[in-house]
Amino acid sequence: MNNTFQFLFVVFCLFTSTNPLHAQWNQTNGPYGGSVSALAFSGSNLFAGTNGGGLFLSTNNGTSWTAVNTGLTASYVSALTVSGTNIFVGTNAGGYCGVFLSTNNGTNWTSVNISSSSMQISALTVSGTNLFAAAVDAFGANGVFLSTNNGTSWTEVNTGLPDTYVYALAVSDKNLFAGTNGGVFLSTNNGTNWTEVNTGLTNTLAMSLAVSGTNVFVGIAGAGVFISTNNGTSWTAVNDGLTNNGVISLAVSGTNLFAGTYTGGVFLSTNNGASWTEVNTGLANTDVRALAVSGTNLFTGTWGGVFLSTNNGASWTEANTGMTATSIYALTVTGSNLFAGTWAQGIFLSTDNGTNWSAVNNGLANSNVNAFAISGTNLFAGTWSGIFLSTNNGTSWTAVSTGLTNTDVMSLAVSGTNLFAGTSGGVFLSTDNGTSWTEASTGVTNPYVYALAVSDTNLFAGTYGDGVFLSNNNGTSWTAASTGLTGTYVRALAVSDKNLFAGTNGGIFLSTNDGTNWTPASTGLTNTDVRALAVSGTNIFAGTSGGVFLSTNKGISWTEVNTGLPNADVYALIVSGADLFVGTQGHNAGTSGGVFRSTNNGISWPVVNTGLPNADVYALIVSGADLFVGTQGGIAGTSGYGIWRRSLSEMITTQGVDNTKLAPAQFALQQNYPNPFNPSTSISFSLPSNSFVSLKIFDLIGREVSTIVSEKLTAGTYTRRWNAANMSSGIYFYCIQMGSFIETKKLVVLR
Repeated sequence: MNNTFQFLFVVFCLFTSTNPLHAQWNQTNGPYGGSVSALAFSGSNLFAGTNGGGLFLSTNNGTSWTAVNTGLTASYVSALTVSGTNIFVGTNAGGYCGVFLSTNNGTNWTSVNISSSSMQISALTVSGTNLFAAAVDAFGANGVFLSTNNGTSWTEVNTGLPDTYVYALAVSDKNLFAGTNGGVFLSTNNGTNWTEVNTGLTNTLAMSLAVSGTNVFVGIAGAGVFISTNNGTSWTAVNDGLTNNGVISLAVSGTNLFAGTYTGGVFLSTNNGASWTEVNTGLANTDVRALAVSGTNLFTGTWGGVFLSTNNGASWTEANTGMTATSIYALTVTGSNLFAGTWAQGIFLSTDNGTNWSAVNNGLANSNVNAFAISGTNLFAGTWSGIFLSTNNGTSWTAVSTGLTNTDVMSLAVSGTNLFAGTSGGVFLSTDNGTSWTEASTGVTNPYVYALAVSDTNLFAGTYGDGVFLSNNNGTSWTAASTGLTGTYVRALAVSDKNLFAGTNGGIFLSTNDGTNWTPASTGLTNTDVRALAVSGTNIFAGTSGGVFLSTNKGISWTEVNTGLPNADVYALIVSGADLFVGTQGHNAGTSGGVFRSTNNGISWPVVNTGLPNADVYALIVSGADLFVGTQGGIAGTSGYGIWRRSLSEMITTQGVDNTKLAPAQFALQQNYPNPFNPSTSISFSLPSNSFVSLKIFDLIGREVSTIVSEKLTAGTYTRRWNAANMSSGIYFYCIQMGSFIETKKLVVLR
């Protein structure tokens, strides 16, 4: 095994304008929140680092936030530390990564990276005039680096520190501690030499460190909190009352010790860890990644934003206004109400076209929302942990998952009085508005149902690997309906008159007899990775990783309609009257994604991105006279997450076409999701031509622990699931080889 791990991060190119004299996109005032991974104070200024949205600043204890990303070329902030008037940021993804310095409270940032190559930073700390950074470079080398001149130059200080991943750094007097996946290490000479100090630790995944006087605390993932009163010579577990042992963050406030846990919220100890009390009242998201203290104010950074407690955790208040680092997964409209389903922040409602948003999560037990469905006055939300119903426009939600034995809901569909749910465990049916569910998957041989479509009394399910299935009895039984369907990874289904179209990893297929037979319908389709289908009258549009294609003859032939479309990675299509809108992803270097509009069935595409700083568009919806887009963010130097709005009339009158040429489809490996995870995660990859694919998992020292794929695959996009139930917590790498293309990414198993 070649241990040269490549961490390739992509910089997105945006064609945008901020000139207020021109019609442009405007970010709505929410939804608020984000995945907050780091917090730090500099005087009265509070900084919050997010996963994908960059850095935000609050000067009023979290009452409001402002993005401060100028000069910051990576959008995933993993570490923050302060030295006098110098603020240092460590990043680990979303562009050119490394260490950045601001001397003016975040107004501008300058790269002070350890090397000329992009480096992932996992921890930062300051001891006097010494700045320490824990980093991993493009070749997978891990360790600690020292700068004595505010990052102008760096020296590797790893003697005695094995090739291990460093999660945390802390200073106690003249002692420097490093928390790693191999336990705790101590240096008494500024990192010149390190000694392993693990006696008493029952697990070596040391995720966090904190110092209180002569006491040193370490948070061990899966084993809780340990204390050392002798500089790490020995450790003692202090977990009484700590009901969640996934400790990721620690903070000290006077005699109070706080522990932030993975999905268990915050715990408080007033006696150096001898006993703990859960302090989560009002904490809407309990996946706590960061803690910070300023006077009597305690802040927590969660996977659902920032929360503030002024009474040592007895109660919490959301403090996210202005922090628009939200990932949008779903949008729906009912009347004048616009709903947004987010990742980790739940559901938001706007009744005034996005001018104002409010969280509507009362009763919503899971904040990862994947899908919506409307049936009369009933609004259904599909989440990672089942389905929820609101009969009052989101004011309150009720779990309606009784009988739903698989709660990873990926799609929803309504057919008359029947509600269907597509999950990672098959199809389920409810005939009583979700009060009870019955598995309706008999005959479906693949549990991953990504697409549902209704045509008269026929229900079709598109699966991720076994093609299409048909039920003509409301899901009581299913029959494979894939004869002739050579592309079996079905992402999209669409009905046009009596014609059923399937968008697959192998192109588009047409059935004129309810799935009994399929005929390839990809003539002229130069990219066969089909993600979306939309029907407008007699016109059928296909969104692919190579752009948009149009058929005017029921799929007999297709014409590329990408003129003026500078990014070809299409994830969403929607038709509004005579206009076709497409949402694209700008993940290829040298291309720009975003929203494009065609009024001539795709003959030309004027770009409609003015003022839209983010190109990763995953959701589109029309509400009244406005078009809304939900973005995923991740653009270095911008705050591109959230929901953006623009008047349809502005785009209809917009003139001019961007004739930027498209880059061809490329090999690609996506970041696994979710990450961290327990116990399983999904890994997606794309190949533009038939190729032998090898996808393997390795541990930190390069040992192969699992083979996910080892076979020849046709061109397309694939998703594979890895179950790490038998693996220990820690960092692993997944490496893919497709022909001459090789790429490696990091994933984290966290119990």
